[in-house]
Amino acid sequence: MKATVAICTYNRAYDLSESVHSAIQQHAEFEYEIIVIDNNSTDDTAKLVQEIQAGEGGEQVKYVLEKTPGLSAARNRAIREARGQYILFLDDDAIASPLWIQHIVGVFDSDQAIGVVGGKIEPLWESRKPDWIPSENLSLYTILDYADHVVEMPSPSIPFGANVAFRTQVFRDIAPFREDLGRVGKNLLSNEESELIARIRVHHKVFYTPFGSVQHKVSKERTTKNWFLRRVFWQGVSDAVRKKDKGAVRTLKHAIRLGQGVIRALLCIYSPKRFTRQLAQICYRNGLIIGILRYNSKE
Repeated sequence: MKATVAICTYNRAYDLSESVHSAIQQHAEFEYEIIVIDNNSTDDTAKLVQEIQAGEGGEQVKYVLEKTPGLSAARNRAIREARGQYILFLDDDAIASPLWIQHIVGVFDSDQAIGVVGGKIEPLWESRKPDWIPSENLSLYTILDYADHVVEMPSPSIPFGANVAFRTQVFRDIAPFREDLGRVGKNLLSNEESELIARIRVHHKVFYTPFGSVQHKVSKERTTKNWFLRRVFWQGVSDAVRKKDKGAVRTLKHAIRLGQGVIRALLCIYSPKRFTRQLAQICYRNGLIIGILRYNSKE
């Protein structure tokens, strides 16, 4: 089989239907399968997939229950279940363009040395995009428009998980996603993709195509400052955990920079955009410190 589309989901049946249907309705010149990995949802996810299977999905759509919590665990289950030469991950709140699979597979087929392909990710804002989001933090909303043509992505640039694909053969020699990284429940831990792609990149190429695109929903909840600052905090935690950061000296350095950030924030409190940018830096540094302590607690 040429390709496997993997959609990992947790309690998001209201979005999952559109995601699965966009995968079913692909214009592809080859056989592909769709696997929905249900990460132990408590909503109507299983029932929804059964209805899709009974309708247009048929035998093309497979349902798999993965009880181990966490996005990385669900993705690793998808890798184990996949029969395709390539595995394409699509978020459960993303909608694939009609030629998505065709374009992604076409890039892989152009060069056997390519191990990872990612595509363009366009935001679908549930409410208006806030003006206060710092431009350097837009990637936290899983938005990617890297180039207007197919191109290799040099380190440290990477595709994002809402639209990323792997040559399944690479997992014969390379361990899959680290399960101490990635979201579990309501936490916003991340970096599982960047850590894996960094390891794959040692022996394989990483490519981007603007043509294999998806639209990614940005819920109203994610446009609040509370969510934004939580996301930045968890990015700090994720960076520390990925690097296995530890040590009193490093913790002290982050604490000093956190204090400096507090002072800078107070100095620009009457400038909303600058104040938000400084708050983001404070939350990030705080996350780094928590990440170090979290890592050390497991030693």
